[in-house]
Formats: sequence, structure tokens, C-alpha cells
Amino acid sequence: MLVAVDYDPALAATRVQVTTGSGVEYAPRVTLSRILALEQERIDFAVLGHTLPPSAGVDGLLGLDFLRGQSLTVDFRSGRVTLV
Repeated sequence: MLVAVDYDPALAATRVQVTTGSGVEYAPRVTLSRILALEQERIDFAVLGHTLPPSAGVDGLLGLDFLRGQSLTVDFRSGRVTLV
């Protein structure tokens, strides 16, 4: 479940250059007070507010900064992703 409260990427003071499959773009960087994903919590965590097309079928992407220092398991047979 994705819940966003009181964050407006359009008001972000910082924009970061991002290279995508379609070229170079600038995405706003905002700091979330709290993010919870794969049963892992981060506090005061900076994220980029880049728009993904509806056809992507995802709410967002977790980067290496979120995954670093953890063990990530992707089990295609069971359809489960775990991070410990």
C-alpha cells in the first residue's frame, strides 16, 4: 500500500539529474519523514519524485540506498520478495 501525505514534489528545493531509458531528466528530491517497504523502515529518507507511466504497473522503485546493507531475496516461484 502506498500512502503519501504532505509531500508536493513540485515545491522541492532540490532537483537531481537522472538518466532514464528515454534520456536525461531532472527529478525533485524530497525527504520523507518515514518510509516503510518490505518490512523495513527508514526515517528522514531522501527520495526522487520521478513520474512512472501507468503501464509500468508499479507504485515506485526502491534504490540501492534503501537496500544497502540488507539481504534481498527474490523468489520467482513463490512470487515473494524479502529483505532482511
